Amino acid sequence: MKTIISLFFGENQYTLWQIIRDYGIIFPVVFIVTLGATWICQFLALKWGIMDLPDGDVKPHEKPTAYLGGVGIWFGLLVGLTIGLIILRRLSIEITNNKISNVLMLKGIYLGATIACIVGLLDDIFNIKPWQKFLGQTIAASALILVGIRPDLKTMFSLLNIPLPDVLLTILSVPIVVFFVLGATNSLNLLDGLDGLCAGVTAIISAGFFVLSVSLTTCFHDPMVDPIRLILCLSLTGGSLGFLILNRHPARIYMGDAGSMLLGYMAATLIILFIDKLGNWSTAAIIIFGLPILDTSVTLVRRFINKQPIFAPDRSHIYDQLISKGHSLRKTVNICYALSGFFVMIGLPMRLFSFEYSILFFSILVLISGFFIWWFDFLRMPKIRN
Repeated sequence: MKTIISLFFGENQYTLWQIIRDYGIIFPVVFIVTLGATWICQFLALKWGIMDLPDGDVKPHEKPTAYLGGVGIWFGLLVGLTIGLIILRRLSIEITNNKISNVLMLKGIYLGATIACIVGLLDDIFNIKPWQKFLGQTIAASALILVGIRPDLKTMFSLLNIPLPDVLLTILSVPIVVFFVLGATNSLNLLDGLDGLCAGVTAIISAGFFVLSVSLTTCFHDPMVDPIRLILCLSLTGGSLGFLILNRHPARIYMGDAGSMLLGYMAATLIILFIDKLGNWSTAAIIIFGLPILDTSVTLVRRFINKQPIFAPDRSHIYDQLISKGHSLRKTVNICYALSGFFVMIGLPMRLFSFEYSILFFSILVLISGFFIWWFDFLRMPKIRN
């Protein structure tokens, strides 16, 4: 048993007990604050008439349901990151590299998350155009770039024996940050289609990220970045579960685009922070985020082969088709939870393999996923939303 634990959590660096002792308070506090803030947002949405109205097609829920859940999640994450800043100051581990400190990085993350939440809230209220959402998400991504949160491409290219100058590596990292932010925010936005689905899947993913963060901290302790990953993981897990209490079926409140874009932004930030290390860690993080990636990929391919506009909303997502095959809403959500847990369990061991083997395994996983998507006929498009 000790050998198995040491494989995942190391032995000589920063111990699991120290992590729980120093950062463990974040999770319960964010959970409670998010639950309370979400309840208040539900009350205000009902009072102000900010409701998601059913239409029998795009929105098949049975009765008007409160919006503004994303604002409750945002407030919970604000508290979590603020506690993180206090912890960094208390432990005196504010580290500065190249004029960028981890405290500044946390502030930049919160700024970008706030921008993502505002963009989503504007979409909830005014139904803004896709290009306007992409522009807002790109601005949110720029907050990460400004505070130095970029993938460590030097390590990645050195593993591939491709030497590149530092200036070029910095330039290449910018579109990668934007790509991950746009990809993750829109992936979770597409996944937010059933009661409790997006929040529950995000909680599972962020818990997987936490295990990966603990493993990385105990094996290769980096006082600059490790605290940020731990703070984000605990905040994201607590916020997702706190909101899930009121969002599970039958949902009393929806997160809307404000919540799904916010959660996607935080997940994207964590993936980028994992790319800061060796390639197998980044492969593990991407696989852990596998279910939203799979659903988005299937959505894009399905719309392409059915000659439908890429941005045309439909009810042919994986979870929609599970319901059309006769599964209840609760069972469909539980199946998606199980799939997300499967990707987490497959992704975590990737950090034990070399970069080359992790890429090989990732490619095989993509092929297997593609086969099952084809086998179960998830590429059909039985119904297009108006």
